[in-house]
Amino acid sequence: MTITRMEIGTRMSRIVINNGTIYLCGQVPDNTDEGIQAQTANMLAKVEELLQQAGSDIEHILSATLYVRDMKDFAAMNEIWDAWVPEGHAPARACVEARLARPELLCEVSIVAAQK
Repeated sequence: MTITRMEIGTRMSRIVINNGTIYLCGQVPDNTDEGIQAQTANMLAKVEELLQQAGSDIEHILSATLYVRDMKDFAAMNEIWDAWVPEGHAPARACVEARLARPELLCEVSIVAAQK
């Protein structure tokens, strides 16, 4: 069994691959001065980049856990999510309200995917 870690930091690796399964660390948006929809789109673009780097894509996402700072943003966040997920490829998903690492963050996502 080989475990591959990519973009290794002191606290975490951004990508871990084991037996064809990809684990992404929590992804947050870079554009924290914008609203929930712009932050969600930015966050999901980062997920796409990391999956490509790991040899996968959004059609191979197995599971997603979304965190929103306030559930009042749930519907607006879902508009972006629903347009992003390819039809017929919706992953298992959970969404919870959570206090995030910084107050300007409105969302975060954790992804598990299969390699292509």
